[in-house]
Amino acid sequence: MGKHLFLGDEAIAQAAIDAGLSGVYAYPGTPSTEITEYIQGSAVAKERNIHCKWSANEKTAMEAALGMSYAGKRSLCCMKHVGMNVAADCFMNAAMSGINGGMIIVTADDPSMHSSQNEQDNRLYGNFAMIPMLEPSSQQEAYDMVYEGFELSEKLGYPILLRVTTRMAHSRAGVETRELKDMLPMHCPEDGRQRYILLPALARQRYRKLIAAQEAFEQASESSPYNIYYDAPDKSLGIIATGIAFNYLSENYPDGFKHPVLKISQYPVPTEKLARLVDECEEILVLEEGYPVVEQQLKGILSKGLNVHGRLDGTLQRDGELTPDAVGKALGLTITQYYATPEVVEQRPPALCQGCGHRDMYQALNEVLAEYEGAKVFGDIGCYTLGALPPFRAIDTCIDMGASITMAKGASDAGVFPAVSVIGDSTFTHSGMTGLLDCVNENTNITIVISDNETTAMTGGQDSAGTGRLESICAGIGVDPAHIRVMIPLKKNYEEMKQIIREEIEYQGVSVLIPRRECIQTLTRKKKASKK
Repeated sequence: MGKHLFLGDEAIAQAAIDAGLSGVYAYPGTPSTEITEYIQGSAVAKERNIHCKWSANEKTAMEAALGMSYAGKRSLCCMKHVGMNVAADCFMNAAMSGINGGMIIVTADDPSMHSSQNEQDNRLYGNFAMIPMLEPSSQQEAYDMVYEGFELSEKLGYPILLRVTTRMAHSRAGVETRELKDMLPMHCPEDGRQRYILLPALARQRYRKLIAAQEAFEQASESSPYNIYYDAPDKSLGIIATGIAFNYLSENYPDGFKHPVLKISQYPVPTEKLARLVDECEEILVLEEGYPVVEQQLKGILSKGLNVHGRLDGTLQRDGELTPDAVGKALGLTITQYYATPEVVEQRPPALCQGCGHRDMYQALNEVLAEYEGAKVFGDIGCYTLGALPPFRAIDTCIDMGASITMAKGASDAGVFPAVSVIGDSTFTHSGMTGLLDCVNENTNITIVISDNETTAMTGGQDSAGTGRLESICAGIGVDPAHIRVMIPLKKNYEEMKQIIREEIEYQGVSVLIPRRECIQTLTRKKKASKK
């Protein structure tokens, strides 16, 4: 505790440490780099063993931070604005799964493109994902928002997006710090499989929950100490100032505001306060750095005298596809349910093909992991995702392409053992290799299963980029060849498979297991083609 002269980035970093951070995950990019560098140089971070190694890219950083959150610890993920484009897959789906330990995602935007190829305003990403956002107007507020933001994230159950811009990140001001909090103990979610496996049936439920949570987000914004209405006598003009723009406004009124001002630093926008400003003032001036995000929303609010119908008022359903029936109903037409599912059609859940090598892999893996208390299996996108369903129920998460390795890494960093990743050969070469590089660079205690059916099976059997070279790729990335183990997933090899899995789980470092057997569907097609 004390007073410090901090860059905005440094204030964010110190606040995260003081709030009980367990890990920061980031890829360097101006103007966000100093956040992670500060934590890397912190004596407290070293003493507490806070994870602060660089990730291979923003996507792996986001996934690993989500993995640490899954394990109940507080995580920070930092990137410059364009890095969000790389991490967007996990970012959008993390809004669907929600969080366990508090998770703050920092986007450092760069208006005027001081060191960037564009000046995108990532508040649009926050609106896109429908999660709460914070936008500090001072370095002190940046510190306070992060210090309190982890608790807000845990209270609401969703990640928080913290948006700063170059001037906030790279200017200094006095910051008063607070007491150092204890780090949270590891605790994986009891309902993890319902939340973190985003198969369509479960994802639809999670999306409805996200929609339902909007009311709580709005209430938090209305009562936020960062959204303040400053009344003033001259109501010919009302002013809205967001983030650092409030600083610039204050500099022009050193003796107090002449016009009513609404300071917005927490989103979604506080509609009740906005409505008051609109009702009391003749004209509105919106000050915001970046895109006209609030201005566009305000224009919608200003048209509230009109009767506007659509998804927001329930005229059209909020989730799911539009259909001709739904449109006709919204138009007030008499329609017939042409798109309803006939009652004679019974829903049948998908399942792994009979004869699929993934089946033998999962059976052996399940039997071995039953010997370990607290084992977690992080899954990925592919036909092997069906291992989440009966009879195997073998995986605990499925977030986005490549996330199995990096989420297992983050969970391992948090203390989960054994942390097992299951990924397919095609998904591995799509976006798993960079996660493996992070594991190798830190010698993470992790067991990675690349279930190799020598094709891109889920999308119809296209060629897989890694066919015939998975071992050399893993060795080239830096995995010890002695711990790259190839298995043939057949019943006759069942006991041998279990023994190999046990040995590599017990190895303290990076292990890669490659159960290899050609997809039964592509093999069948090849046999048919050879007979012609």
